[in-house]
Amino acid sequence: MMSSSGVRPDQSSCEQARGGARHKVLIQMSGAPGSGKSTTAGLVGQSIGAVVIDHDIIKSTLLADDSIPFEQAAKSAYRLGWALVGTLMRQGWSVILDSTCNYKETLETGMKLAGDHSYEYWYIECRIDDIGVLDERLRKRAPLRSQRAGVHRPPSDATDTLEDPVALFKRWVENPCRPEEGSDTRIIIVDSTRGPEECREQIMERILKGGTKT
Repeated sequence: MMSSSGVRPDQSSCEQARGGARHKVLIQMSGAPGSGKSTTAGLVGQSIGAVVIDHDIIKSTLLADDSIPFEQAAKSAYRLGWALVGTLMRQGWSVILDSTCNYKETLETGMKLAGDHSYEYWYIECRIDDIGVLDERLRKRAPLRSQRAGVHRPPSDATDTLEDPVALFKRWVENPCRPEEGSDTRIIIVDSTRGPEECREQIMERILKGGTKT
């Protein structure tokens, strides 16, 4: 459900890079299934001493008792995820929410929490335009119960599967739900066909500098 590097909030590389000042961030991951969000979130979490909240682990856990419909589990997983995020922020941890981020409500909730706790809010999108590559990655991984096993292989519990899967993935890739750009918008988009370490380096460079979209 959540993981961390075991580094206390006041020992992160963010603090070291900014002259010892305690620097707290809330990161919202985004990207289509198979784009490398969880791998990237884990690596960035290790770099900044952040706790990673994995939406799919929460949702899969809810589905495990076989009594909660898929759509209800998805909604409940977001509510539980945000509750955990808020609790960790009150304790002073930097937090990464690892989810697909397909809804404006998700962005608004994250930005509001960040503002309420005086955290920097970052949106990090893992992007792969080639649906064939996404499909190959999905087929190679061992999926959780809530996850797809391929572009054409939705979760076994999913009921709303009428939309053409290729069209669905194109929508996710071509029209992602991003924050509106502004003077204080912090958006990072990485080409996650590259290696995860390279993606982490790009992300860390931007976070340590601060600033706007790359």
